[in-house]
Amino acid sequence: MPIPSSLPQRVAVVGGGPAGLMAAEVLAAGGVQVEVFDAMPSVARKFLLAGKGGMNITHSEPYADFVLRYGERSTQVGAWLDAFGPDAVRAWIHGLGIDTFIGTSGRVFPTDMKAAPLLRAWLHRLREAGVRFHMRHRWLGWEGEALRFATPDGDTSGQFDAVVLALGGASWARLGSDGAWVPLLEARRVEVAPLVPANCGFDVDWSPHFSDRHAGAPLTTVAIEYEARAGKRARRQGQFVVTSSGIEGSLVYALSSILRDQIAARGETMVWLDLAPDHDAQRVHAEVTRPRGARSMSSHLQSRLGIKGVKAGLLRECLAQADYLDEEKLAAAIKALPLVLKRPRPIDEAISSAGGVRFEALDDNGMLRAVPGVFVAGEMLDWEAPTGGYLLTACFASGRAAAQGVLHHLT
Repeated sequence: MPIPSSLPQRVAVVGGGPAGLMAAEVLAAGGVQVEVFDAMPSVARKFLLAGKGGMNITHSEPYADFVLRYGERSTQVGAWLDAFGPDAVRAWIHGLGIDTFIGTSGRVFPTDMKAAPLLRAWLHRLREAGVRFHMRHRWLGWEGEALRFATPDGDTSGQFDAVVLALGGASWARLGSDGAWVPLLEARRVEVAPLVPANCGFDVDWSPHFSDRHAGAPLTTVAIEYEARAGKRARRQGQFVVTSSGIEGSLVYALSSILRDQIAARGETMVWLDLAPDHDAQRVHAEVTRPRGARSMSSHLQSRLGIKGVKAGLLRECLAQADYLDEEKLAAAIKALPLVLKRPRPIDEAISSAGGVRFEALDDNGMLRAVPGVFVAGEMLDWEAPTGGYLLTACFASGRAAAQGVLHHLT
């Protein structure tokens, strides 16, 4: 959608993460002059850090299932994804000269598993399209109708025909996402849902003995039973890690939004660990109550059920001594060990954040109703998703949607 030459054509993109860079790409293709501002010395720092363990770009599951990963905001996020979904993300990456493959879990990765080559190719294409980058420019809000920035050389300001804000949420502040934009928008009467941790760990408040002995230990064959949003119990199998204060890892992250909201409503919540998910309750009961002669119970559990190390430690930590010595209660606990979660870990430790600018504060083009000419993209908006490529795909798609909204606004 090229902009008529008679109209002003300067657009600011504030925030150089995936959503902001994607907005810049679409805007430049639409014929406007794009200026990208970022508080950090270089762009996409969180993107690069996420790629250190293998750059998970998107997911290959059926599209109908993919959209449902966004929970209560599936309708809004789905509108972005209909225009730029998982298949489009892969095609876009291939257009940068980066091949991809689907892993055994269904997750999609660049062939070399790295984020840096992809980012280099992307930035080269953006600069070729005329996008200008302004590093170490921290957005301070407005000065009249102009954007105001703090720079190493002092404050500066600039006026633009439209603005895309893509400043991220509030996790990993050292990489630029610190949530400092919240009061700036609230001062303009933009409704913002409180920022809270997503894809996060939880505190259990272990005893010093258990924490010293087992912190860092992985639980690779385990299931968690939990209270789902409908009030019924649900179950999910996977793996997680015991930390010095609680639990974290992929299985915990997958349930974090439900558990976080329960803690907010109740003060704490409970889950039940199945320490022997490969055996049914009848088999576990039979093995626990099998005569063990002179062997200790811990030796017996290791021999008959493979329960040792951190799993054995969890039974000792979470059960009263009398219950541990009661074979009936012990067998039941192996299949459903109650674990009380006290609080989510701080938002700055979380992989992502929930909350942000409410969708109701935007018009149909993604523009703030309270601040005409200003559009919002990425994690600044009030949605969340699990890990597995869902976060990044939606950030890409929201950046494109915001840019299309800008082009529509300018015409």
